[in-house]
Amino acid sequence: MLGLGTLLPWNFFMTATMYFSSRLRDPSQMGTSLSGNGTGAEGNNRSLLEAKFNNVMTLCAMVPLLAFTCLNSVLHQRIPQKFRIMGSLAVILVVFLLTAILVKIEMAPLPFFTLTMIKIVIINSFGAILQGSLFGMAGQLPTKYTTPIMSGQGLAGTFAAFSMICAISSGSEINDAAFGYFITACVVILLAIISYVVLPKLVITQLWILSYYINLSEKVLRRVYSMIISNANNAFGQFTVIVTKLCNCTVFTVN
Repeated sequence: MLGLGTLLPWNFFMTATMYFSSRLRDPSQMGTSLSGNGTGAEGNNRSLLEAKFNNVMTLCAMVPLLAFTCLNSVLHQRIPQKFRIMGSLAVILVVFLLTAILVKIEMAPLPFFTLTMIKIVIINSFGAILQGSLFGMAGQLPTKYTTPIMSGQGLAGTFAAFSMICAISSGSEINDAAFGYFITACVVILLAIISYVVLPKLVITQLWILSYYINLSEKVLRRVYSMIISNANNAFGQFTVIVTKLCNCTVFTVN
């Protein structure tokens, strides 16, 4: 779920390229359906902002992504992981809510273009911090837990492409399809926030992170986890006692 939440919003943003282009056209050239192919006179008479949109979008996306990916290697020593992840998700959520609202608001092409590029910079800047922080968290767990994050990111592209196919086949208006993309992205981000809040509270997650710091073997952790779940009514109390003992011991062995 967290892997899906990192890339699905941006994939939906790119999927809505036709919507952004339509907002940058002259009013007389605006299409109403996703079924248009953008050829002929409409394709040859694009405005300057529309023609430059894809190039500027790529620049505004890739440069902050690279910069903040490198910067994250410094930030992780000064800013807590929880703040980086929750803060990034919250900022991206606000940006997509704003983007969804703007679908219903008329705006001149130039201010819309400028605001869109600012949003792209913000999304990719915080997206880079979010991805780096999530993989850093996954590094505290066994390697098999990195795979679901990668699978979620792969699913994000598949889901966005499937959504676009459905929108085109249904003949939806460009604005309606874009609004659906952005609202869906907001829902996914909310689910990612909930997932991150729940994840550290899981006993198995706490044990794995504990093992990362005090170098316990997987065999020991599974023995401890079995002890905890064998009596669910007193799971928290057992966990507290076991963690205290582990942290106070210099050697921990299993016969």
